[in-house]
Amino acid sequence: MGNELHKKYGLMTAICMVVGIVVGSGVFFKAEKILTETGGNLPLGILAWLIGGVIMVACAYAFALLATRYEYVNGIVDYAEVTVGKGYGYFVGWFMTTVYYPGITSVLAWVSARYLSVLLGFSIVGAECMVLAGFFLVASYALNALSPVLAGKFQVSTTIIKLIPLLLMAVIGTIVGLGNGMVVENFTTVVDASKSSGTALFTAVVATAFAFEGWIIATSINAELKDAKKNLPRALVLGTLIVVGVYILYYIGLSGSVSNAALMESGETGARTAFETIFSRVGGTVLFVFVVISCLGTLNGLMLGCTRGMYALAARHRGPAPAIFKQVDGKTNMPTNSSVLGLLLCAFWLLYFYSAQLTTPWFGPICFDSSELPIVTIYALYIPIFFMAIRKEKELSPVKRFVAFPLAIAGSLFMIVAAIFAHKMNVVWYLLVFAVFMAVGWFFRKEKQL
Repeated sequence: MGNELHKKYGLMTAICMVVGIVVGSGVFFKAEKILTETGGNLPLGILAWLIGGVIMVACAYAFALLATRYEYVNGIVDYAEVTVGKGYGYFVGWFMTTVYYPGITSVLAWVSARYLSVLLGFSIVGAECMVLAGFFLVASYALNALSPVLAGKFQVSTTIIKLIPLLLMAVIGTIVGLGNGMVVENFTTVVDASKSSGTALFTAVVATAFAFEGWIIATSINAELKDAKKNLPRALVLGTLIVVGVYILYYIGLSGSVSNAALMESGETGARTAFETIFSRVGGTVLFVFVVISCLGTLNGLMLGCTRGMYALAARHRGPAPAIFKQVDGKTNMPTNSSVLGLLLCAFWLLYFYSAQLTTPWFGPICFDSSELPIVTIYALYIPIFFMAIRKEKELSPVKRFVAFPLAIAGSLFMIVAAIFAHKMNVVWYLLVFAVFMAVGWFFRKEKQL
């Protein structure tokens, strides 16, 4: 056994991790919601994608500036420590480990299962879907825990695979749609004009938060990334720009396949219909298989970050039983004990997410959307980091200090305000749950002597 993670990932893996975690599931999963929330107003939906993308790139660039200066064991926790302080860094790490990572990882397992259920003809709200979701969680954990190098190669291959249906739909869907008039019709027709454009835009931007989220998890491998101070910033900036371009082009291409009304009504099934309309039944089915693989690639990337959560705290001698959770397996070079706890937390959040979808939720009124609100929380946690970076990073140029970081702060604030408009009372219920998790973390905050 050892306690050090080795340098084993290169720039291509890091870029593919950023693109692979972000691209895929969210653009499929949230496209229907964004159309619904905007009343089928396609230009307003594209504006929401653009705003969400600009916020992501601004925050990614701000962290890229920090990545050129600091390199430890878990990016965001490192940056929180050096800018705000060790106490703040610990609570950021605790939140990421217990809520953020497992929360969105469990949602991705569910999304992957739903798309496979559509492909196999299963009910997307039945027991089959939840069994598949549980299996995908365990399989993703096993891949990362038993062979992290293989998991990295899987990340690269699925990133390439997932770009195929997106780019084909972006290009061919747009060409076909312009030829048959579907693109023009969808751009000029609003399905539900009663939707308030202001509130609809806020709600849609929050929905894009899930689709654009995940890039920050790439910072969790900076201790395992070769030449991290150069490669991590490159990966963050290039990866996020690729994502924004692909998403907007895909969204336009999708409008050339079926009407906005059809997509709003049928959700996941509508995405399959869109592919079959453009590429025939056989071609559409093949490309929809790629969609499922893209979701699994996203799940793999999220699990990669999830397995390292408690290790990042234990490496700082904080959290519960740091001597146990900082152990790294001598054969696989993986923090095995941290991985096991990560899987358990994922299982809990999958159970919660499922219960929140029921007509009568198991937890009563506490049924917030765990695919969005934890992500908005992380934007809130970014703000003190960016403020302190402006004060402390005096070696950076004035443009980088007084333009890049304030832009990232403004984007984060916008996301918070949008979440309040979109989720209303559910924000309060979520904050209560957030407070409980933070209270538990408070008992393990002190650094321990090993």
